[in-house]
Amino acid sequence: MSISPADPRRAGWLLYHSVGMFPGQEEAVRAALDTFASNWCRPDLQRWDYGLAARREVLDQWARLVNAPAHAVFAAENVTDAFARFVGALGRNRLAGKRVLIAADCFPSLHYMLSGLAPVLGFTLDTVPLAEGEAYISDDAFIARWQDDVALAIITWVTSTASKRADVARLARHGREQGSLIAVDITQGAGILDFDVTAPAVDFVASTTLKWLCGAPGTGLAYLNSSLLDHALTPMVQGWFSQPDPFNWDLDRFALAPDARRFDSGTPSFLPFVASGPGLAWRLSPAAAGMREHNLALSRKLIALCDAKGYRLRSPREDALRGGSVMADLPAHVDPHALETKLASHGVLVDTRGSTVRMSPGMVTQSEVLDDLSALLPAA
Repeated sequence: MSISPADPRRAGWLLYHSVGMFPGQEEAVRAALDTFASNWCRPDLQRWDYGLAARREVLDQWARLVNAPAHAVFAAENVTDAFARFVGALGRNRLAGKRVLIAADCFPSLHYMLSGLAPVLGFTLDTVPLAEGEAYISDDAFIARWQDDVALAIITWVTSTASKRADVARLARHGREQGSLIAVDITQGAGILDFDVTAPAVDFVASTTLKWLCGAPGTGLAYLNSSLLDHALTPMVQGWFSQPDPFNWDLDRFALAPDARRFDSGTPSFLPFVASGPGLAWRLSPAAAGMREHNLALSRKLIALCDAKGYRLRSPREDALRGGSVMADLPAHVDPHALETKLASHGVLVDTRGSTVRMSPGMVTQSEVLDDLSALLPAA
């Protein structure tokens, strides 16, 4: 199927692994921001009510997308921030002397954050290495490293350098047998693939509204299994919005909210959530029907194109094992930055990480653009 974009200039957008687009996005975001400006600048007492409601609406939309109860989701600035709040709340009692397991093909920012928290919380950060010559870490390799001294395992659902999709159900079964907590970074899959926090049940999930949810930076979204709240998780950073009633200013009556709101802290931001609302609303609407089918049809063409050019494919070939992207190694004689610039000058937008070219077709991407890409890409 082919879906006409609102603006033909976006027909070559292959950057959904970085920033997503949907038809009519610019107009929808501008309208949302105009509404915010009107409400925030009006001389009355309702501006905070409006801002909080706009933020809450995005949280409710995301809860609906991942089948989470509304009381179990909270907002953060980004995925790293969300994970840091969760790991910090687990504290030394749960983590000291144990391992936190993560794969080397995780999003690097998570690894940087965990490396900093390890000496503070007393855990050992165990990174499953990437085998020589491999493009991603297999589920088998991750499981082989996962024993009962792992307090927390962090699963990357879809990797950002290969679009390899983890079998979360299989990994979660193994993790429960080890008695581990299970957290999942769904950033690269949220929106293009269906994810249900209850099937299998996991302990923590985080994403951003960027990528396939077509939102704005600064909008991190997280889910915390309600059963963990029963164990009185205490965030390392707390503030007036961590309370059931943020407007309690009595220093002797501070108490954490009984739900995921305890992971709020100081005055919340509104603008990223206002700008992200249209993307989530579009994704949850009938207008997004056929998104995955369109993505798969174009992804298969991209794989065939990589094969024809002689590029080594980094992504799995099987649809069920792959996220929404196709990634391949460029030949040694190709300068990645120069290639990006050349393609962009012809209206084809991709990016590179080292010698890896990343291509992610979405709803505004047109099949005809792949013919241009085929003519522009050099052979190996």
